[in-house]
Amino acid sequence: MNERAAARPGETVDVLVYVQHLLGIGHLRRAAVLVRSLDRAGLKTVLVSGGMPVEGLDIGAAGFVQLPPARAMDETFKILADAHGQPVDEAWMAARRDQLCALYHKLRPRVLIVELFPFGRRKMRFELLPLLDAARESHPRPQILCSMRDVLVDDKNAEKTAWMIETFERYFDLVLLHGDPEFLPLERSFSRTHEIANRLRYTGYVLDDAPLADPADHAGRGEVIVSMGGGAVGAPLIEAALAGRAQTPLKDATWRVLIGPNMPEDSFQAIIARAPAGILVERARPDFRALLAGGRLSISLGGYNTVLEVLAAGIPAVVVPYSGGTETEQTLRARLLAERGALTLVHEAELSPATLATAVRAALARGAGGQMSRLAGLDTSGADRTVRIVRERLAIVDS
Repeated sequence: MNERAAARPGETVDVLVYVQHLLGIGHLRRAAVLVRSLDRAGLKTVLVSGGMPVEGLDIGAAGFVQLPPARAMDETFKILADAHGQPVDEAWMAARRDQLCALYHKLRPRVLIVELFPFGRRKMRFELLPLLDAARESHPRPQILCSMRDVLVDDKNAEKTAWMIETFERYFDLVLLHGDPEFLPLERSFSRTHEIANRLRYTGYVLDDAPLADPADHAGRGEVIVSMGGGAVGAPLIEAALAGRAQTPLKDATWRVLIGPNMPEDSFQAIIARAPAGILVERARPDFRALLAGGRLSISLGGYNTVLEVLAAGIPAVVVPYSGGTETEQTLRARLLAERGALTLVHEAELSPATLATAVRAALARGAGGQMSRLAGLDTSGADRTVRIVRERLAIVDS
């Protein structure tokens, strides 16, 4: 267990945030923004991560604990694998559960924030249910909050949905929904929202507000920025970009293809070897937002963080939402933003070099965000409002 500035012996922390990313890295990146904001507000905060390590994660001066990493074996999320890609066994799960519970008892947080569970991450219930039991039995009992993105994956399994509701009601005080109800209310993706409405708090979207610094190598200026998030999915987008560039009005511009750490190195090197002149292929960079700010056009998947960062950059955008497995989240969000004129949508099933080139022309003709404001009229006060809600919950613990 890798720990950084968690707490001195006998000390408590104000907030403990648990996050488990399994395929992409968006959940961890959003949690990092929240943790940084909590720390900046003077709240002693620790982030515990159960996913694969991500280099350059900025959480300010907050504490950080890396559990033995776990990830999804593939996009079905059915098999949980360890850092070496091997399926985890009962002994591995028991050891990690014990480490997490020991960490909880050491830190004794006054607020416990669990990302997505129980509305997702059921694979982690082997450790999260014991953690929640420990929190519920503590004296004083911490406030227990669920931190959740704007869209849930559409699930038709009534039994599983009932379990989500029952588990939430048993353990949680609130769910913090990091979205804007005027744009995308939870009812659009979760039919039983009315059953948790009295404990539901919308925070607004969580947007990274760290200051931008120009890349030292002047990268991004006038370029087309092609990105695929964590790199575990999105290969069809890369293939379409490599082959479609020559068919676009930006065929003479530099195209910079950014691939996250979750793509295996041999696949990454194969893309570099096949990239034609004028297309740079590199691993995802910590200055992604700065690249977008200087770019001519963005082409990306439709993840929560990426879409917000593209909108904030104010450049024309083509979004190809990932829709593999049972995923519906990216498609719903991107479709609604496309209806607002904020981006140009290409469905993954219709993606080809030709359809991508057509979308590029449409995005350039529309410009950045169409008639909408830079951020498409979305409430992006999610980090600040989360801090205010956590402070209110701390007051309840102290009362």
